[in-house]
Formats: sequence, structure tokens, C-alpha cells
Amino acid sequence: MRETSGGTVFARYPRGAALLAVAMIVVAPSALAARGDRTATTEPAKAAPVVRNTVDELKQLMDAQQLTELRTTYNGNYGASLLFNANTLTYYVALFQEKNFWRVIKTDAVDNAERVYRTFAQQSEQLAQVYIDTTRLEAGKRYTERLVAYNEERLRTLQQEMEQQQAQSAQVSAALQQAQQQAVSLSTDVQSTNSQLDALQRRIQILQAEQGNPELSLPKPDAAAAPAAASDGR
Repeated sequence: MRETSGGTVFARYPRGAALLAVAMIVVAPSALAARGDRTATTEPAKAAPVVRNTVDELKQLMDAQQLTELRTTYNGNYGASLLFNANTLTYYVALFQEKNFWRVIKTDAVDNAERVYRTFAQQSEQLAQVYIDTTRLEAGKRYTERLVAYNEERLRTLQQEMEQQQAQSAQVSAALQQAQQQAVSLSTDVQSTNSQLDALQRRIQILQAEQGNPELSLPKPDAAAAPAAASDGR
């Protein structure tokens, strides 16, 4: 069934209703004339018949589950589908973005349907390239940001470790310097003590030698008193 864009208004109503409308126009001309031009000009025009577009038709058929999906191609958030209505032997080729139909072409020729489908599939690939590139770039950006955050955290950790090592090194250096000063002081004290020990040991040895000598050590006579003693003897 093909979609039509025109047709008479009476074609939409039963034959009896059409004849009745004609009779009313024929038998009541005076009534129409009595209304005057003012009434005729102010009478609202009849609404034109609503013509359903191909997109709405496709949606209604899909909601009614009257279509069979023959082919579908996805490229990023774009895609193309080839659908078939087995009741009317009609093909619907749709180009869509994120499940929203963008373009729909209706045909009853299989070759034309396949050709349009391939065209839409190629268009979906071209249209999706920007989306694909954007998706990859966003993923690369997020990955790089994670690496930057990881390396910043790693840098902070290394800086903290370095600061701790430097603080420990400073403490160790101060302790070593203090120990060296203490060692120098102790070395000086040891040398002084050794000197005292040597002097004491020498004195002890002298005293021990004197105590072990059997001879009496008498004091030597005074040289001034010696001549006086000699004169007294004469």
C-alpha cells in the first residue's frame, strides 16, 4: 500500500452521505442566500485531511509489530536498517541516530531498497566518524588524566619519602658528629689517663725498687759542718 497525498473529500465518506449533502445544497439555496455574504465569508474552512509522513508510518508499523528487520548496520550512535512489511510487500529503509529515525524511504522494489540501505549504511559510517573520534579522544583524555593523577600521587609519595630520608640523614649526621666529638674527647681523656697511669706506674716501680734495696740510704753530711768537726779533734 503506497501513501497518497491527495484525493477528493467525498471519497472519504459513504455514498449516501455525499448524496445527502448535494440535496441540501440544491433544495436550500434561499437559506444560503438569506445568510448573506457576511455569513458565507465567516464560515470556517474545512480542515484538510491529515497526511501521515513516512517516519510516523514506520513507527506505527513497528509498534504494531508488522515489520521484519532484514538488515541493520551500527556505526557509533548512527545506523541504518532495512525493514520489510510482509502484508504489503513494502520495504522501509531508515537512517537513525540513537534510535531516533532521521530519514525513512519507502519502496516496493527490492533492488532500490538494497541500494538505499547501502547508501544509508555508508552515510552512517561517515556521520559516526566524528562520534567515534570523539569517543576515542575522550577515553584517551580520561586515561591520561588518570595517569597524571597517579604520577602526581607517586611524586608526592616520593617527595615525602625523600624528605623523611633527608630528615633521618640529618639526624644520623648530627648523631655521628656528636659521637665523633665525644670520641675525640674520650681519646683525649684516655691519653691523659694513660699519662697519669704511666707516671703512677713509674713512681710505683721506684718505690718498689727502694723498698727492695737492703742497703740503708743515709743522708749525706753537710759540707759546712765538716771543717768544724775536724778542728775540734785537734
